[in-house]
Amino acid sequence: MTDAPADPRDLRTLLAIMARLRDPAGGCPWDVQQTFASIAPYTIEEAYEVADAIDRGDLDDLKDELGDLLLQVVFHARMAEEAGAFAFGDVVAAICDKLVRRHPHVFDAAGRPLDPAARAAAVADAQQQARAWEALKRAERAARGEMDTSALAGISRGLPEWLRAVKLQEKAARVGFDWPGPEPVIAKLHEEIEEVRAEFAAVAADPGDAAARDRLEDEIGDVLFVCANLARHAKVDVGAALRRANAKFERRFRAMETLAAADGGLAGQPLTAQDRYWDLAKAAEKQDVHQESAP
Repeated sequence: MTDAPADPRDLRTLLAIMARLRDPAGGCPWDVQQTFASIAPYTIEEAYEVADAIDRGDLDDLKDELGDLLLQVVFHARMAEEAGAFAFGDVVAAICDKLVRRHPHVFDAAGRPLDPAARAAAVADAQQQARAWEALKRAERAARGEMDTSALAGISRGLPEWLRAVKLQEKAARVGFDWPGPEPVIAKLHEEIEEVRAEFAAVAADPGDAAARDRLEDEIGDVLFVCANLARHAKVDVGAALRRANAKFERRFRAMETLAAADGGLAGQPLTAQDRYWDLAKAAEKQDVHQESAP
């Protein structure tokens, strides 16, 4: 096995390190025993950590998290190379080819940038380009022999379900199947909540009724789907909105714990007392925001 290049900024250094880690004779036992399936959850986790660093505006952390995500790509590519399927260079070549192919308004068929006159004639607005992108992807799927011609084709089942819900709604909207605005979506949300309320009552009446529990799960799923649709109409990223809600809850709960420490902590206190700490934490947070925004 060749030694890694001396320059740590050289991508070949990372590839050589990964090859050494996967070497059965002198590598890391943990790295050697990994498979595509065992590494996949880490790949998803690292992508979320990249998004978290971006959400926090922490560019130093973003640098580290992007490195962790790159490692996942290198890890999968190394395992594929060992299996004789493809190597890292093939991954790079595939994405380069795809980017050129899907941007005919920027590159010619040989991958050369269009001259200014040709580009001016080819460039459309962002909405038209999104439609053209989808058309190109459909053509690529057809060329591969994929038979699914639905407007919903091509949405990965490996996506987080909240993101898959938005993708389904976006694709349906492109053929006109969409609410005209947020108001009917809000009305639909109220309708779905009432259906959840009814199924909760059914489960409470007979906790052993498996069919009622299935219906409750189904109705809660409908509420979540409509919430994703509402966020889409509001042009709000569902993941970002939920991250903010999670961060808010964590921040306020930790403040509750601090407030309750003098009284022996939260555990064991009645809910009414815990609610009081929550209200105090919430009020203190609002006061801090008010002070920060004051001139």
